[in-house]
Amino acid sequence: MFRTVFLILIFFSCFKGLSQYSFDGQIADEQSGKTIYLSIIEDYRKFGRISMEQILKKTTTDSLGYFSFRGNNLNDDNRIYRIHLDDCSDTSSNSEHFFGSCEFSKSILFIANNNDTITFPTSFANEALCEITSTNRKSSTFLDIAVLKEEMAFDFNDFRSDANRKLNSKKWFSTLQDFGENLDEPLAELYIFNFLSDKRNDTYSYYLKDIRKTNYYNELGERLLLKYPDAAFTDLYLNEIAIDQQLTNGNSPKSNYWKWLLLALLLLSISLNVYFVFNQRSTSRNLQNDSLAKLTEQEHNIVQQILENKTNKEIAAAMFISVSTVKTHINNVYKKLEVSSRDEIKQRFQ
Repeated sequence: MFRTVFLILIFFSCFKGLSQYSFDGQIADEQSGKTIYLSIIEDYRKFGRISMEQILKKTTTDSLGYFSFRGNNLNDDNRIYRIHLDDCSDTSSNSEHFFGSCEFSKSILFIANNNDTITFPTSFANEALCEITSTNRKSSTFLDIAVLKEEMAFDFNDFRSDANRKLNSKKWFSTLQDFGENLDEPLAELYIFNFLSDKRNDTYSYYLKDIRKTNYYNELGERLLLKYPDAAFTDLYLNEIAIDQQLTNGNSPKSNYWKWLLLALLLLSISLNVYFVFNQRSTSRNLQNDSLAKLTEQEHNIVQQILENKTNKEIAAAMFISVSTVKTHINNVYKKLEVSSRDEIKQRFQ
């Protein structure tokens, strides 16, 4: 029995070791030497751009325009990948060359894993990277979504008015979201979410309303945790949703109640502080008046001279008395005011 189990484990280990992916395609007839990149998209907010951190491999097309990527180092679970053709001319700037933003560069997004065999054939019009044949039935999901987005664009362009735009935004928001949910692939839902929640799109305002009143976004987070618990895009999504929900709930009537309450408490605090400040000043004035009442007219004059930072000699000259008399008056002031230095007198009366 133990020997049978051991042989089965060896068999599956060998089978897993032989698993590998194969991504092949053709750009066009006799298009040799074109650079092709394979990238993985871990940040769904970067579907529309290419960066060095995403690139896994690169190759060049052969004399007939064919390219191939093979290996066994991809994730066993589905991930989002991109095949990108760098068809920039030699005169293009480095940034265009790197980001594939020149006119003839092409790319395609697809879903795959380490066991998939995928082909990217040219179309009847000899167009590259616009068709997918795959052993993974979900690989071409993004192409299906692209078809829906083209229909959406047609609806928007049919009649360009604010009323038409608002109606179509609401309609297509629900259509795209429902379509993604029915695909049973959270990666496709992330792709749609990225589009619907984009601040540059008309659907963004509906997203802000929707996230406050439906549980769809929490459920999508649960689906991502169940299927892709350790993926970077799962953490990114959960953090983003938590922030957006907090922001949108901050505009709810319940939140407004707390805002008004906090404002009332703030005003009360300010009022109390103002009262205490004025009360303290009034107390200080009363203390000064009481202190001055204890002094004779001559001692009061001595205090004024001290507040003007005059020395004993200068006070004596100003009041036409001797320095020793000045010292006597100052000692009497110290006793009556219960202070021990000129600085304390200044603090008391300034």
